[in-house]
Order: sequence, then structure tokens, then C-alpha cells
Amino acid sequence: MKNVAAGVAVVLVLLWAGGSAAGNSVERIADEVRAAQIRDLRFGMFICWSFSTFSGREWTPAQDKDASYFRATGCDTDQWAQVAREAGMRYILFLTKHHDGFCLWDTATTDKKVTNSPLGMDVLAALRRSCDKYGVKLALYFSEGDWNWPGAVDGQGGQGGGHDPETKKAQLKELCTRYGPIEFFWMDHAVGDGGLSHVETVEWVHRFQPNCFVGFNHGQPAGRLCLRERGRPGPLGDAGASQYNKQAEQDYRGYLVAEFTYPILPTRKGGADW
Repeated sequence: MKNVAAGVAVVLVLLWAGGSAAGNSVERIADEVRAAQIRDLRFGMFICWSFSTFSGREWTPAQDKDASYFRATGCDTDQWAQVAREAGMRYILFLTKHHDGFCLWDTATTDKKVTNSPLGMDVLAALRRSCDKYGVKLALYFSEGDWNWPGAVDGQGGQGGGHDPETKKAQLKELCTRYGPIEFFWMDHAVGDGGLSHVETVEWVHRFQPNCFVGFNHGQPAGRLCLRERGRPGPLGDAGASQYNKQAEQDYRGYLVAEFTYPILPTRKGGADW
């Protein structure tokens, strides 16, 4: 599977943890049904393929790198989708953009994109066709923060992703309107929200994909919600009165996602988080 080896494919199980009931409104019921549908997908493939593939690091600060740093020379998305289908997977979760800002689709928002790289192809468009061909659902990972945006702080500290809400909205609109039905979005809040709150982000996605589930893998530490990428919940006890919890449980009543991850790259400590 030489082309799969060019990127990183991680098989995972998704667990969705939700807030307490907030009434029996039609909107609440719709949220619960959508969450149950995503939870029942259970088994899928997470493909992370970006600058980090070539740096050997989980995060690759890349303000000084252009699209040519992505040095892939081949891509067979049919192979990815076929492997997923034959393994019994029901979806592929594809990394569209990590914190380095490199976009794996033909965006109009930046020159730091895959169509300007040596590969020269819109990988997401190809994957959409392959998923349709093999009957696999498509979901998208998206980093809310971006180290190329104003106010960004370079480094590995996990913060300082910069804020550019209009570009974030433009990128999400492209993803929602040009690549068919998206089963769910995995929003990564590790380096900030990019200038839009969780609620604003969900509402924006639902303008274009009203049936798309939107999950967040980071939030304010609080009781019952699973927050961390290693699949560890926050401390047991009363949920904190954070702004996110108020928004999630009162305004949107959303969910956070937890993932189980496996070491895939060697490090000084003998493994990697993902």
C-alpha cells in the first residue's frame, strides 16, 4: 500500500459525549438523532497527510514554508477508499488543513495549497469521487486556528493560532459547497478558534450543510465532557460554568469528540500521540 504509506492513516473509534438534556424541542431531538447516527458509524479511517508527513513531527510551524514543502509525488484515493471498504469501515475522516495552514483542497483563500505543490491535484476532490465509488462516507477534519493568520504565535506550545474569521468562514464555505455531502466535521481547537466561537462555527456550517454533524475535540476543561485527543475525559465532578458549556448546553447543545490514538511515529520517548 505504497500510496497509503505516503500519508498517515489511523483507524479509530469515535465516542461522542454530550451535555445534559435541555428540553424536548424539535431542535434538541434533531441534535440527538444526528449524534446517534454519527456514533453508530463506529469504525473508520483517519487520514492525516500534510507538512508533518515530511517533517516527521506532529506539528510543523510553517510560516516560512510554501506549498513546495509538500513533496508527495503520487496519490491514489481509490486505494484509500477501497481499503476502507474492504476493512469494514464506514467512513473516511480526512485532514483538510492542520495548524500549519496547508490546504489539501483547491482553495481560493491562500497559495499554501495542494494544487500549488509538486503533486498538483485537488486531493479532496479526488477522495470525494473515490468515497462515492466505494460507498464510504466522507468526513472532514479542520483546524480552527492557523499559524498564518494575524496574531499567530509560532511554536509547539499548543496556543496562538491567529484569528481571521472571514478566511475561516470562506474556507468552511468552500468545503461545504464544493465537495458534496459531509457526514461530519471534526473541528480541532488546539491552537484557538480562529476568531469564531463554537456556536458561530456550527451555525455557519449548517447554513450550507444543515444535516452535517459538527464536533469539537477541544474545549474548556469541564466534568462530563471528553476533551483530549488521547481519549481521556476531564476530572469527574460537577461541570464547570465555562462559556463553552453554556453555549453547548443552552444555545447549541452540541458535543465534543474523544478519540483513541496509537503511536505511529518513533520519538525520543518511544512513541507519538497520534
